[in-house]
Amino acid sequence: MTGSPRQPDALQDLRETSVRFGSDPMHIQGAGGNASVKDGAVMWIKASGTLLADAADKEIFVGTDLPAMRRALDTGDPTADQPAAFLCPGGPDLRPSIETSLHAVFPQRVVLHTHCIHTLAHAVRKDARACLAERLQGFNWAFVDYKKPGAHLARGVQAVLKSDTNVVVLENHGLIVAADNASAVADLQSQVHEALSLPAAGLKRADTVALNALAEGSTYAAADDPHLHQLALDPHRVAQVTKGSLYPDHVIFCGIAVAAVRPGETLAQTVDRITQTGAPAPVWLIVPGAGVLVRKDAGVSARVMMRCLADVMARVPQDAALNYLSIEQNLELLDWDAEKYRQKLNAC
Repeated sequence: MTGSPRQPDALQDLRETSVRFGSDPMHIQGAGGNASVKDGAVMWIKASGTLLADAADKEIFVGTDLPAMRRALDTGDPTADQPAAFLCPGGPDLRPSIETSLHAVFPQRVVLHTHCIHTLAHAVRKDARACLAERLQGFNWAFVDYKKPGAHLARGVQAVLKSDTNVVVLENHGLIVAADNASAVADLQSQVHEALSLPAAGLKRADTVALNALAEGSTYAAADDPHLHQLALDPHRVAQVTKGSLYPDHVIFCGIAVAAVRPGETLAQTVDRITQTGAPAPVWLIVPGAGVLVRKDAGVSARVMMRCLADVMARVPQDAALNYLSIEQNLELLDWDAEKYRQKLNAC
């Protein structure tokens, strides 16, 4: 493809839809999620590391060669996992989302991928299929087992798509809705969100005295968001979130699972125990029965993902059996060049 493509009028509608859902953390957290619109041979998609919430004020969409991307997927070409290879010339100096291939497999013109809190609260459960089937009656939906984001996931979605499928739930990942215009996508997103809606557990009071005493003189401080503390105030919740990681963006910005201070440990001893394994100093720590400590230099993206986990777990039953990412799945996310690029863009 040669020459810089002209942005279609439909992209303006997608910008408005992007701002609407990108500004709502119940649908999108930070730089997560993405949106696209197809215009002939060009697919306009959110650039990696940009925010859907900024769509009205910043240039966050880049044009990609849709036929070339689809050929790469169909032929098993490894460049399907290198979306920058399909970037149309003349646009901003940004990479297309790693999930460009995921959008390309849909026949519908507009696609919206979110990390909807209510969807995640179902998608992380071992009985996710049964829970979703009960609530998504009447939708043309499909479920896809967890796969690393990128071409492998795109092919997994492609395998379950039927001609009328317009809702896809990704295990341990999120939601995709598709339609032929942005307005219809927005309506469908809202309808699925409502169908999967779950009540949040009530807030308990953190022991800030104990947290401040433990953190005194350290690089950590008590979380200023009361929702984060809820992860530490019930033994069932502590067990759930310290056992493992539940979805990719948490791993990328907060590390694997959530570490806890053990009884009788000082904060320094906890950090030493964790870093001696080769892991970095944890961005946050659970103090069972007291609350959560957050590293003072934690970036905005990490803090957003902390709140995401708190919002998800507030809607997951305490006795639910959860499906955790394997060690291999965690490590492939942490060693993924595309995600290192996204982390860099979201470091502040």
